[in-house]
Amino acid sequence: MPIPALCRDCLTDFPAAKRCPNCGSPRVLAHPELNSLSIAHMDCDAFYASVEKRDNPDLRDKPVIIGGGKRGVVSTACYIARIKGVKSAMPMFQALKLCPEAVVVRPRMEVYVEVSRQIRQMMQDLTPVVEPLSLDEAFLDLTGTERLHHASPAKSMARLVKRMQTELGLSGSVGLSHNKFLAKMASDFDKPRGFSLIGAAETESLLAPKPVKLIWGVGKAMQMRLERDGIRTFADLRRRDRTDLSAAYGSMGDRLWHLARGQDSRRIQQSASVKSISKETTFFDDISDIERLDGYLWRLAEQVSDRAKAKEKSGRIVTLKVKRSNHQSLTRRVSLREPTQSAGRIYDTARPMLDDVMDKAPFRLIGVGISELFSAAEADQFNDLLERDKAAKAKAENATDTIRKRFGKDAILKGRALR
Repeated sequence: MPIPALCRDCLTDFPAAKRCPNCGSPRVLAHPELNSLSIAHMDCDAFYASVEKRDNPDLRDKPVIIGGGKRGVVSTACYIARIKGVKSAMPMFQALKLCPEAVVVRPRMEVYVEVSRQIRQMMQDLTPVVEPLSLDEAFLDLTGTERLHHASPAKSMARLVKRMQTELGLSGSVGLSHNKFLAKMASDFDKPRGFSLIGAAETESLLAPKPVKLIWGVGKAMQMRLERDGIRTFADLRRRDRTDLSAAYGSMGDRLWHLARGQDSRRIQQSASVKSISKETTFFDDISDIERLDGYLWRLAEQVSDRAKAKEKSGRIVTLKVKRSNHQSLTRRVSLREPTQSAGRIYDTARPMLDDVMDKAPFRLIGVGISELFSAAEADQFNDLLERDKAAKAKAENATDTIRKRFGKDAILKGRALR
C-alpha cells in the first residue's frame, strides 16, 4: 500500500513522492500514519522577534534581540541572532558581545497578546480542544474533526500555519503524534517552519538513540544526574527497571519510565482548572551572585506573565521558591491587594523576597509563580496613590487589549508608545 503524502504548500493529497505532482513543491509530508495522527503541538517561530520584523520590514534581514529595559536581559531573539549564540535569559551585555550588530527592541506585550489571540481563534476554528502553554504555543486535539473539515488533522494543521503566514505574516512549527509528549517533541525537530510526525509504530525505535535532555522537564541539572548514573539516551532509560527509577528519582523516575517508551496518558484540556501558574529553573552550578539570580528572576517573571496572559488569568499571591545546594527548599509568599498578570509587578514583588533569603545562598534552583487566580479582566486594577504611574500603565494596557480584541489590532496605535 502506498505511503500517503501531503503538500504543505497547495494541500494536495497524493502517494508519496519527492515533489508535489500538483505544484512541484518539495515541501512534502509523507508518513504511513499521516492520516491517523491527531494530537498536535504548534509553536510559533521566534514569536516576539517575528512580530517585530513583520511590523518593521527594515529589520527583516537583521539579527533582532527582544529585551533590554531595567533588567537588561534577553527575552528572546530571532534565528539570525541565535546562530551567533544569543539565548533567552542571557544578560544583554553578553548577548551584544556575541552579536554586536544586533538590533535591540523593547518588548511590546500588548501587541504580542493581541496577535496570540488571533492565532488562538484560528486554532479554535479547527477544534474547541486547544490547550495554550504560552502566548506562542499550544496543544490541539483534532480527534474526530475529519468530517467537519473534510480534511485529516495533518492537513488541518498545514492549513493553519499556511493561514498564519497569509493573514498574519508569521510562521510556526508543528508536531503531530499520538500523545502530547511526542507532539511537543516533534515540533522541535525541524525549526523554523517545520512539520514533523511521530507515529505509534515507530515510537520506540525513533526515541531509542535520542538524548534524555529532549524529555520535557529534564533540565541541565537533571541531565547531569542521569548521565552520572549512566543514562544518556532513551534506550538507557528503557533498560532500567521501573522500581529502580522510582527509588532513585521519586515521582520523576516513574514519569521517565513511561516517557522512555513514548507513553503519555495526559489529555488535552481546553478548560482545565488552573490553580497556579509558575516557572522555575535549575542551574548547572549553584549560584550565590545576586545579579545573576536577579536576571533569572526577571526572565521567570516574564514567562509567568506570558502564561497568565495566554490563559487569561491573573494571580493575587506571588510566590518565590529557591532550593539550596543541600536540596532544602525555601518559599516566600506575598499577597497583593489586587491580582496581577504583569511581569513587572510579579518581579517587583518577588525581588524583596529574594533579598530576604540571600543569606541562605548559594542556590541550585529558583522559581516564581502566582496563585489565587482570577480572570484577566480583574488584573492590575491598582488604586494606590503611591503607585499612580503603574496604575495608569496597567489600566491603559488592559483597555488597549480589550479594544483591540473587539475592533482589531489597528484600532489603537498610540498604545505602543506606552512600552
